Amino acid sequence: MPVLAAGIGAVVCGPAAYVLGPWLMRRIPEPVLDEGETKTPYASLAGRRAAYWCGGLAAFAGGLLGWLLGLDAVLPAWLVLAVAGSVLGYIDARTRFLPSIIIWPTYGLVGVALVVAAIATGEWGSLRRAAIAGAIGFAVFYVLWFAFPRGVGFGDVRLSGLLGLPLGWLGWGQFVSGLYGGFFLGAVVGIVLIATRVMTRKQMVPFGPFMLVGALAGVLLGAPLEHLYAG
Repeated sequence: MPVLAAGIGAVVCGPAAYVLGPWLMRRIPEPVLDEGETKTPYASLAGRRAAYWCGGLAAFAGGLLGWLLGLDAVLPAWLVLAVAGSVLGYIDARTRFLPSIIIWPTYGLVGVALVVAAIATGEWGSLRRAAIAGAIGFAVFYVLWFAFPRGVGFGDVRLSGLLGLPLGWLGWGQFVSGLYGGFFLGAVVGIVLIATRVMTRKQMVPFGPFMLVGALAGVLLGAPLEHLYAG
């Protein structure tokens, strides 16, 4: 069963992100920049390299999620996130921006997938926990953005709520380890880059890729860590 789900995840997510990534990059509007701020245009990223990266990352993430979750009712929500996350992660790594025009529709798709999962399984408690976790993730990152806007972008705030939804469905251990583990991973890497003078304090580390990796780690390690903590 895990092998079948992993195959489905890789086969569905890889081609979807391969096609969707460059297509979106050619069409999403550019953000309004502050004075003196520059960025790589989205459309200039929309080439074969982006297609390969987005497709490869999504296939890996979809396969891993299928292996970990099996043919669980919540798997479609995670596969949607694998496709969108691969595109968002690539864009953020190249531009340090997380386009809201991709994030907000993904909220809707993930939300619908979770509601369908609750209807199919009767796990309304998991759906309620998912909604609470998404709100908590968004609120905490909003406070971080308000207090330290140079370290946390508002795109990270939007992404935190999105990741919190399916992580919360799985459990509080997955939510805490997945969402905040990714944040701290990004913070540690940022400190190392500044200490080694690869980056300066004025440059913003793209947290999106680390948050997405953290979410995958949360699915993998969240339950064992929660059991370990609970004794």
